[in-house]
Amino acid sequence: MKEGKVNLFIYGSLRDRSIFQSVSGLSFTRKAYKIDNKTLFAEPAFLPHYRRVSPDNVYYYAIAAPSSRIEGFVIHDVPAYAMAEIDKYEGKRYERETVHVNTANGSLEAQAYLVTHDSMEMHFGDRFHVNLIHELWLRKRIEKFIKRRTRPGERTIDAESERGADRELLATTERDLVMSHYHSDAVSDYYLEHELDRPRPSIKHLYDDPEAKPFIKNYLALVVRQVLLNQLDEQFHSRFRFELERMRTSERYYLRSVSLLAALQMINRNRETVNMIVDECLKTMPYEKNDLIDYVKYSVRASKSMFDTRVAGALLSRIRSNLQPGLIPLGIELELSNLGAAAVEPQRNIKKAYDSVYDGFKYFYDFHLDVLSWKLGGYIDDHSGSTDQGQRRGFLELAPGRLNIAGELSRPATADPWLLNQLINEIVNFYDVHPHSLHLSLQLRKKQLGHQKILPLGFVKCLLALGGGPERKSTGRLWVSRMGYDEIKQYEYGEELVFARASKRKWYLGGDDIANKLPAQAVTHVQQYKFIRLEEKANYEPLIMCLKGLQLSYNPADYLTAEQLKNNPRLQEQYEVLKTWAAEPMEISQETIERFIGIIRAGLMNEGHRRPVHTLHYINWVLSTIESRLRTFNKQLRQFS
Repeated sequence: MKEGKVNLFIYGSLRDRSIFQSVSGLSFTRKAYKIDNKTLFAEPAFLPHYRRVSPDNVYYYAIAAPSSRIEGFVIHDVPAYAMAEIDKYEGKRYERETVHVNTANGSLEAQAYLVTHDSMEMHFGDRFHVNLIHELWLRKRIEKFIKRRTRPGERTIDAESERGADRELLATTERDLVMSHYHSDAVSDYYLEHELDRPRPSIKHLYDDPEAKPFIKNYLALVVRQVLLNQLDEQFHSRFRFELERMRTSERYYLRSVSLLAALQMINRNRETVNMIVDECLKTMPYEKNDLIDYVKYSVRASKSMFDTRVAGALLSRIRSNLQPGLIPLGIELELSNLGAAAVEPQRNIKKAYDSVYDGFKYFYDFHLDVLSWKLGGYIDDHSGSTDQGQRRGFLELAPGRLNIAGELSRPATADPWLLNQLINEIVNFYDVHPHSLHLSLQLRKKQLGHQKILPLGFVKCLLALGGGPERKSTGRLWVSRMGYDEIKQYEYGEELVFARASKRKWYLGGDDIANKLPAQAVTHVQQYKFIRLEEKANYEPLIMCLKGLQLSYNPADYLTAEQLKNNPRLQEQYEVLKTWAAEPMEISQETIERFIGIIRAGLMNEGHRRPVHTLHYINWVLSTIESRLRTFNKQLRQFS
């Protein structure tokens, strides 16, 4: 065996020469005279004391079994760069170990990807499987298709940039193909090419539109920034896939939460560089002579100079050292608008509001930004309930983990309050749009369903003081702006307060590979808290933990629906009291604060089934911060009364 190279025993999908080549960039042959710098020698071999199993009918696993053996091939002299690619392909379920295999020429030392009984039991005790191997293979096939379609045969930097741009503009199609593969036996070449063979989107129809012209450059700047972010995220996944998988505590969570956070941090900390790239792009590429693909291609090329592997590694190391994983799945929706509450009708018409930067995101879909921002779950919400992708004005809404616009298919962003807070702040920092509102979603446990209780009025006041946007009026008095501006009230079915709502979510399509039925957690219920004001540089970590503790201990119900108010005179009375208090707040009693803190503490101390999941130091910090904020709220009321 040559220096720096290893022998590799293969027994699963890599035995297919086309798969091995797509993963490693090398082929193999059993005929010695055909060996060259791109073709390795392979010979039949047996791995003793192991047996090959495939409990999910997708992967092959080598598991210890003293009286068994596995038949496969040993590939000779695999170089280090190819092994690095194969490491990524095999993923975290396998450990690469040194073994001795038997060949016709005797025993031979080789590397092999193996699993333990414990890891198999842990993996297949879960009813959901992310088919990492086949996902990577599918992405390789998509890449191959794009190479055939886009300037085939060319190996120039410009051609590679154009292929990268094509891939950006097919991003949601690629996502949907990968998702469809999770619940089917295979994706055929015919189906793959049929789905991918779509005309390139164009923005030329806007060039002669007098209403669109003032906004074109602003949208193109957003396109460039969005593609830069996407490309940095892809670089993280390409170069740090193993590290990212190790940081993901469950496959039920959104795959890209950590990588997006790292990519957002990298781009936000290099704002001057990003602005220079955007300015140079718009200066040297007048839109009248170019189309959308040209700006995406420019961004793909520019991103290569932004990614620094050492900086990326340091960012991931810092994220890893700060993680505070819990057990409750968490999600977010961020609403951004330069018009605030006037982003949607009827307020926009009443106030004659006008967005001079994006015209209320009217051209969001024309610029294909729904595709370019899919990793952040971007779409335009006009509060009509419509998912139409035509020209319409509204809020720019971001929801990492949302896998389709309708929202019925989504995954929790994370179970880590620290990570979620960092995502919120970095997303707000990334977009040059004013933050407006934040929705926090917490998954409900099965035993909570059907046993939820209406929040006490004092607890609602505490939550509004913590996150409802307390601010000073022109008189100097504090008020709760989210209620004062009627931003969390609606009147469609009679007046109601959209403070918290429970709903169903799906995060999985298709049947289970083992039992041919839905995984146990395929359909979940979440409680979404909608009262929160989104602000720049705010720390939402204590509020996230507060809502988690409250949900675990008190199990709050919807608050307040039109039906609840219609059927419950006591709630009607409390609602009127709450509206009066929000307009002219009075101090929250010490007794209420202590009871509120006690309920939160009880929930956090029992998150892990009668034990805390977070460290006591972290829980105590959260509780003291919440109490301090409530005391500060009371102090401000006294000062400006």
